Amino acid sequence: MSGNDGLELPVPDADLPFDPDAVTIEDRDVFDLLEPAVQEWWLEEFGEYVPENEGFFTPPQQGAIPKIHEGTNTLVCAPTGSGKTLSSFCAIIDELYRRDRDDDDGLENSVYCLYVSPLKSLANDIHRNLEVPLEGIESVVAERNDEAEMGEIRHAIRHGDTSSSDRQKMLEETPHILNTTPETLAILLNSPKFREKLRTVEYVIVDEIHSLAAGKRGTHLSVSLERLEAMVDHDVTRIGCSATIEPLEGVAEFLVGRDEPGGDSRPYEIVDARFAREFDIELECPTDDLIHTPREVVQERFYRMLHEHIQEHTNTIVFTNTRSGAERVLHNLREGFDAYDEENSGCHHGSLSKDVRHDVEKRLKEGSLDVVTSSTSLELGIDMPHVDLVVQVGSPKSVAALLQRVGRAGHRVGQTVTGRVIALDRDELLECAVMLKKAEDGFVDSVSIPENAQDVAAQHVYGMAIAEIRPESEVVGILRRAYPYRNYSDEEWESLARYLTADYAGLEDKNVYAKIWRDENDPPSGEHHHEEYPVGRPLIGKRGRLARVIYMTNIGTIPDSFTCDVKTRAGDEWVGQLDENYLDTLEKGDVFVLGGDHFEYRYRRGSKVYVDRTSARPTVPSWYSERLPLSYDLGREILAFQGDLLERYDAGGPPRVRAWLREFPLDDDSVRAIARLFEHQFRYAGSESVSTTDRLAIEVVRDREEYERHYYVHSSYGRKFNDGFSRLLAYRCAQEATANVRAAVADNGFVLSMPLNRKVDVEGILEDLEADDVREDLRSALSGTDLLQRYFRINATRSLMILKRYKGYEKSASEQQVSSEMLLGFAEDLEEFAVIEETYREILEDKLNVAEIEQIVGDIAAGDIEIERTLLDSPTPRAFGLATLSASDVVLAEDESAALQAFHEHVLEEIGEESLRGLSTD
Repeated sequence: MSGNDGLELPVPDADLPFDPDAVTIEDRDVFDLLEPAVQEWWLEEFGEYVPENEGFFTPPQQGAIPKIHEGTNTLVCAPTGSGKTLSSFCAIIDELYRRDRDDDDGLENSVYCLYVSPLKSLANDIHRNLEVPLEGIESVVAERNDEAEMGEIRHAIRHGDTSSSDRQKMLEETPHILNTTPETLAILLNSPKFREKLRTVEYVIVDEIHSLAAGKRGTHLSVSLERLEAMVDHDVTRIGCSATIEPLEGVAEFLVGRDEPGGDSRPYEIVDARFAREFDIELECPTDDLIHTPREVVQERFYRMLHEHIQEHTNTIVFTNTRSGAERVLHNLREGFDAYDEENSGCHHGSLSKDVRHDVEKRLKEGSLDVVTSSTSLELGIDMPHVDLVVQVGSPKSVAALLQRVGRAGHRVGQTVTGRVIALDRDELLECAVMLKKAEDGFVDSVSIPENAQDVAAQHVYGMAIAEIRPESEVVGILRRAYPYRNYSDEEWESLARYLTADYAGLEDKNVYAKIWRDENDPPSGEHHHEEYPVGRPLIGKRGRLARVIYMTNIGTIPDSFTCDVKTRAGDEWVGQLDENYLDTLEKGDVFVLGGDHFEYRYRRGSKVYVDRTSARPTVPSWYSERLPLSYDLGREILAFQGDLLERYDAGGPPRVRAWLREFPLDDDSVRAIARLFEHQFRYAGSESVSTTDRLAIEVVRDREEYERHYYVHSSYGRKFNDGFSRLLAYRCAQEATANVRAAVADNGFVLSMPLNRKVDVEGILEDLEADDVREDLRSALSGTDLLQRYFRINATRSLMILKRYKGYEKSASEQQVSSEMLLGFAEDLEEFAVIEETYREILEDKLNVAEIEQIVGDIAAGDIEIERTLLDSPTPRAFGLATLSASDVVLAEDESAALQAFHEHVLEEIGEESLRGLSTD
């Protein structure tokens, strides 16, 4: 319909930033849902967007506002900067304004809308953004003579740093819209006074739901929402705002939960506007030869490319894959070019102080910074309207992460999202090429939602028992209505209840006390008889006078971490510190670099790590714990890409491959580098040396200098999968070879190493594996590892088995670790002990991709994936990265270029100089 089809605009046409007769307005029906004052404010604020959208609203707003207006549960999925969060607030503010005007008494002194975000800083930003529409609408109402004065719609922010005086003010003058975090919401549900203020909640907005769903914070929130739903006597409209994510239906079901345990999902609708914005993304490489080009030349070209990109744009964000990489890039830009100083450039990551981060955020919003470097901390949150370019250095490891980061650019409707990915390593070059092509095709990696987490369930059951005595069936029902617990079994509940009631001999002797009681309300003289419930109905209540304080000061899912002192076994010499996360990757015998020296890991005691000096080559790179793992879905796409490339190579050689690659969003150096990589691979070891979706390639290399035999397994399914798969194979190989087997893991495969005088039939072991044995074998392989010790501590703390805070004393993460090591042996001997079972579940399912390993093992057993074994004297080009395990974040200049060149020279000698003739450009 045109702008003047019998519909009066709320302001004179002359005041509009467009001619209503000259444009087609497609979404007038959405516009007409809003109150006149809200319409007028919207036009004044966003009128300039009409020509780009052919309407008043962006695609997610067009889809979401009517649904929220009707009270429909809605998942809004759209790129950053497309107005999805504002669509939620607009519909809700409109409704609250209407009610406030129509009701003589105005709005009640209680909460109508909860806005839950994963970050305090994000909550602060939305909090500021709320003021704009509220104040704008209020000013419009004040100027209109035909409407009553607008009452106040209050809003406030509440999180862990909110002062006690501000909390008290919220009781006296309660915000109608409350911004909070998942942890604070759980506390509010147990606050005797404030929980009464939540009984009026009609809307819940969960922002950045993609960052919550895949972890236990999201699990925790999902149960909180069911507890809230059980408190109110009306339906609560749930709105989820997400960047690009998959599967949409699964995330929507996670958002809305179930009306009845075991029943269907609550009704919902999805606004899928994931590809509503135009993207201009390209992969670049400083050279077509990342092996022979000297490292300093690669670096010089990289920084020159980066500098030119920054100068061509207004504001640029540069994402690196590590915090140290972000600092290094900024340092080198300032050192190498006069254009950058402290006034126009900055760095932003989680290790910097809050004041520094807030200053960078403020200047980004203002547009006064030419460039900001970051690791992951700027992926979410603040609106940065002046950023018009994002540069990603190295692989972000998933299409979802790529789109989330690049989506920070062009943060205004109608602007094209401009992103450049620069790869400085051949493995990441290949990875990024596939990633950018899949992004162009509309592919998104799927998110995996944890299920039946017992530690989170322990916190909520304790919280529900503290809030009030209630039937056991009601407690279990609330859990099962939350999506992550939809399949929660009676056996799992009984295991949790046994732990919470300390129904294990000797548990209280270890200072682990009962947190709840269970009583069947029979006989009438029983200690916990309650008249309001029938005799024989099982009830649950809290145990302990300090229960509420313990709950309020210990809940949450984000684990504490600490650094460990590293000491030599000989001489007890202190040689440095390691981040605890890094220890997840270390097994006895692994070699790592610290302070430029090489050390062999031996064991850990509490917060101390004991090592031996060694001259052996490192097996675990220094960046390992900081880097995001490659997504399993993208790993499968890389294998499919390799199969497609192989077909084209067979059909027409390198020219056919290059012609095909030029259909990808790559620069010419990237095309030639990838073509050259596979040309060398095929000539050196044959096409069967490359893994595809139906082939798993293994190369066996005898390293006579190190007196070791290496098995390079090209399982390109991502680091989480390879971590689990390598542990499984190493466990079986060690049994067969009766020797110590070391594993080194990367995203595109792993290496098993053993003494040269030992050999195993890896092909035969793989073919003999059965999917049904995978979980039990992996569990056996984990027993006694540092990984198990660490995750037991985390889960024991989350389960309130170990209290972080008690009677004014705060137990540090290293003290928690000591306590957990004292409890672990005892707990492992208890039958079906919930905290132990959750520890194994989390490691196997959430950290090591056990379900995907079972699938691949099953496919091998069924013959759907064949095993190809190649015996070589030196690694193939596709194994160079595995062979050196050098830091592929070469921004840090921590590469093993000499070793790479030696491997490369061996390949060229084997395939002959004539191979180079086919590598010239077309």
